[in-house]
Amino acid sequence: MFMVAAWTLSAAAVVSGVIYIWSTYAGTQAQRYLFKPLTTGLILLVALTLPDPVSAFYRGLVAAGIIFSLAGDLFLMLPGNTFVWGLASFLVAHLFYIGAYVSRGGFQAHWFVLLPFALYGAFLLYLLWPHIGEFRIPVIVYAVVLMAMGWQAAELWWSVRDTPALLAMIGAILFLASDSILALDKFRSPLPQRDLLIMSTYYTAQLLIAWSVHRFVRF
Repeated sequence: MFMVAAWTLSAAAVVSGVIYIWSTYAGTQAQRYLFKPLTTGLILLVALTLPDPVSAFYRGLVAAGIIFSLAGDLFLMLPGNTFVWGLASFLVAHLFYIGAYVSRGGFQAHWFVLLPFALYGAFLLYLLWPHIGEFRIPVIVYAVVLMAMGWQAAELWWSVRDTPALLAMIGAILFLASDSILALDKFRSPLPQRDLLIMSTYYTAQLLIAWSVHRFVRF
């Protein structure tokens, strides 16, 4: 029964996410205000509903990460100068995700796993540096935590090699992609189809991370 509920909530999250992305192009502000947090809220329910979690602690950390992501969604959506609050909310979310990954596989540090994330983070900051001005310190801190989240997700998969770890790693990489597109669009230059690119990768990332809670049966 709980698995059916999780699949139903996942399907609802996909539909809600599609409606939100559509609303950014042709919908109303009321639709955007409704469907953006609704999609993340449905993903939170997926994480809480999935049966047979890899651990109750892992589920709790992932759920906390999604809750802070929901707060970040709201801050980035509101009018006014709330960008830093949104950034801070997502930073805390990533710390919870890091905690979740470490809780499963322990803290791992393989140079060949770390290197791609370190190089990518340095390259992204290089692209953003001339344009971020007063945001340099928060952007640097956020970038470091974001890359650490992706790194520890990859370390988890490298050490555990199961389906939940794979979903967590793919979700983390998509989160990196979404945040990178958002940063480049905000600070460097507007990107075509920004809403489609940012939100499709973001919602997919969150849904995969939510599903990483479930202990899949090995055949």
